[in-house]
Amino acid sequence: MSDLSTRPYLIRAIYEWCVDSGLTPYLAVRVNEQTEVPAAYVKDGEIVLNLSAGAVRNLELGNEWITCSGRFGGASFDLIVPVAAVIGIFAKETGQGLVFQGAGSDSPPPAAGESDIKSAPRKPQLTIVK
Repeated sequence: MSDLSTRPYLIRAIYEWCVDSGLTPYLAVRVNEQTEVPAAYVKDGEIVLNLSAGAVRNLELGNEWITCSGRFGGASFDLIVPVAAVIGIFAKETGQGLVFQGAGSDSPPPAAGESDIKSAPRKPQLTIVK
């Protein structure tokens, strides 16, 4: 029996669905000591990252780590996110995606613009993706 988590596979699946559907994939992350993100954009211990091809470079969605480079306030930043710190992944335009059980607080992940972090106007909806 394997100890592999389904989380990285589900993250990759929703990411691919977003890209194939022409939607913007957003990743909600609980920031911890292993997470490397720009601290100025962390709010209440969480950050939402735009993972679209126009927002990041060299994206790698691995089984243990998610890595890429992005720009924040005009400055380049290398991002390192442990897969275990991912709260959820969803499409910006529809809110459809996945929120992982036991991944965070009772509040939904916030929505974010490409260059700024804002609070979510509504809770992302969980639906079956076909």
